[in-house]
Amino acid sequence: MNEIQKQEWYNNLVEECKAIVVERVYNSNCELVTGYGEVGQRIIEDENYQKYGKGNSKFNKQLADDIGIGKSTGYYCTQFYEKKLQEPINTGKYEDVSMAVESLYDKDFSWTKVKAELPEPKEEKEPLKPVEGKYQVVVIDPPWPYGTEYHPENRRVASPYPEKSIQELEKFDIKADDNSVIWLWTTHKFLPDAFQLLWHWGFEYKANLVWDKQKMGMGSWLRMQCEFCLLGVKGKPQWKLTNERDILSVARREHSRKPDEFYEMVKKLTPNMNRIDIFSREKRDGFEQYGNEKNKFQE
Repeated sequence: MNEIQKQEWYNNLVEECKAIVVERVYNSNCELVTGYGEVGQRIIEDENYQKYGKGNSKFNKQLADDIGIGKSTGYYCTQFYEKKLQEPINTGKYEDVSMAVESLYDKDFSWTKVKAELPEPKEEKEPLKPVEGKYQVVVIDPPWPYGTEYHPENRRVASPYPEKSIQELEKFDIKADDNSVIWLWTTHKFLPDAFQLLWHWGFEYKANLVWDKQKMGMGSWLRMQCEFCLLGVKGKPQWKLTNERDILSVARREHSRKPDEFYEMVKKLTPNMNRIDIFSREKRDGFEQYGNEKNKFQE
């Protein structure tokens, strides 16, 4: 074997060994990332987690610690599934997380590089601050735990407020008068939880107002066109009913904004009563405001 042949042999040996290492490292990275993606899938697709764990920092820390992966890794597992894997899997593009992971990356990737593509964890912030004073009329549009980030155009059911778990909403102090009414906005997904919240906050359910938005929306079982507002009563509040009905047919406007006609109806039904609009998007005449615009909601 001459010198040229020796060099060719040696170069081939090096390249083949490097290829083995690259392949094994890739397989190892792929298994690790796939595993973290499957953890994220298991958590996000759990219905009870969406109700009781989503947005609950203490719960998520405990869950990640009990799994043995730590809070930071637990956060990135759920973000990885939501941001990278959920849509292609749910639409049938890939059968499982493993196939989706292999389609996303070449040989040079790692969990560290995957995390760099995802949103960083938000800083820990103040819990909900209580409402000041007591009110005879309460309108509330809670930030239900849909498990999605707010987007003003593409995700109309999400709230621009940070989402809260059902347990966190139960603990929220409504500050209603002993004789008061509440209007609780909700959607198909959280109707059962809305009834539970009414009871938990001390109100008796009386009626359900249906808002027909006059435009077909999204939906897996039916295309959704309505939102709902549960009417609850505590004690014996004043009430001035004329011809107000249980359906409001008004075209929807920008994201999450409830119709002006609703607020006018509430004022007619409850004249000379103090009112508050909780998790409001804008200041309404005749209503105190609790929300981002007034910086009373700190999250």
